[in-house]
Amino acid sequence: MAQFTHIDPHARPTMVDVGDKAITKRTATAETRVRFPAQVAEALRTQGFSTAKGPVFHTAIIAGVMAAKRTHELIPFCHPLGIENCKIAIDMDGDEALIRCTVSVTHKTGVEMEALTGSSVAALTLYDMCKALSHDIVIAQTRLVEKRGGKGDIGG
Repeated sequence: MAQFTHIDPHARPTMVDVGDKAITKRTATAETRVRFPAQVAEALRTQGFSTAKGPVFHTAIIAGVMAAKRTHELIPFCHPLGIENCKIAIDMDGDEALIRCTVSVTHKTGVEMEALTGSSVAALTLYDMCKALSHDIVIAQTRLVEKRGGKGDIGG
């Protein structure tokens, strides 16, 4: 039977002890999809992906990296990590933006939550930057697509 890692034998929340884990190179990639109404996507393209608030994708990338670096301050049981790299790419596919956040670290614990946080905050920033054009923007899907290092790899 699967056990939750953040619950102790007395059913209380607890931080995972990573003291005995091996230090390895760990990477994770998460993606979030943002669906824009057609007129918002068209406005973004014709305005060079900029609004009155500034460059939309550049601002979202900066916000996502900042969030990934501070994940431990947002998610209660995440360990503070000295992230070695965080890359965020945003690509338009029709009326949808695909945000991919890849985070890496050499540490005793992985960076899945950092990648998920980075892509999520980048998506929220896209919403904020474009909400003057429409509130019908949908943050559609956030998921972990790849993890390397640690106990086991997934995706890729």
